[in-house]
Amino acid sequence: MRTLKPAVFALCLTPLAWLVWQAAAGGLGANPIEAVNRFLGDWALRFLLITLSVTPLRDATGWAGWVRLRRMLGLFAFAYAFLHVASYVGLDQFFAWPEIWADIVKRRYITVGLLVFTALAVLAATSPKAIIKRLGGRRWKKLHTLAYMAGVGAVFHYFMMIKADLLLPSVHAAVLAALLGWRLAGRLKRQGKNTAARRKIQTV
Repeated sequence: MRTLKPAVFALCLTPLAWLVWQAAAGGLGANPIEAVNRFLGDWALRFLLITLSVTPLRDATGWAGWVRLRRMLGLFAFAYAFLHVASYVGLDQFFAWPEIWADIVKRRYITVGLLVFTALAVLAATSPKAIIKRLGGRRWKKLHTLAYMAGVGAVFHYFMMIKADLLLPSVHAAVLAALLGWRLAGRLKRQGKNTAARRKIQTV
């Protein structure tokens, strides 16, 4: 784990490094601002899905070490989302707050994106161990189910933004559906075990 965490950290920075390289090399196309914004948004969603896949990976492999990477992966999802929003505010709108507010009100996909970013900000703010201890494990776990709501909102944001080729949004939606299905199946399995255990106690 001592070497795995730094390796995963460096790997998570790879998309950002590639973006900087492309920008320096002039490889962002005719509309570089839009390319930067969409690239950062895509990776924010991908890291969110990667974070949500930690529990299924732990259950499937039996290796608890995956869970130790979850907080770092979640913070990277927020970091890329923050850069996504910052590129829109700074590069696209040049901090023109009246125009930004008008965009939020007028364009529903921006409204949804802002709600997703707010949820990710809450998750990031409550990720330190001191906050977890203060909230209590049960309350913290309930709060962090926001990650699934953020995933659903992010996928909707993606679909609403793309008007032509829906392949990539559909792929992300399929991955999210699989992760939600895994979570639901696990919950139903636990409920079934609890019900069976109560019946066994009652018959004794």
